Amino acid sequence: MATKEEKFQAITADMLQTYRAKNADYGDAFSETYKKLGLISAVTRITDKTNRLVSLASGNKQQVADESIEDTLKDLANYAVMTLIELQEGK
Repeated sequence: MATKEEKFQAITADMLQTYRAKNADYGDAFSETYKKLGLISAVTRITDKTNRLVSLASGNKQQVADESIEDTLKDLANYAVMTLIELQEGK
């Protein structure tokens, strides 16, 4: 059985793979938007994902069936990390 640290590592490796795939598909859209609109652009994306999580956790009937709670949490974590990167690069 995997340890929590091993599970953490597996999850973050999956997040990195998702980050790479989305950047390949969309370019660095998050960074570009952040540079134009600032921190509020990141807050908006994080809020959208938080609202999605609330909806999924509430058991509301979903119109988009291919996004799970797990996917949403990974997206939230990725947006948080990308925001940290933008904050660090802006210093």
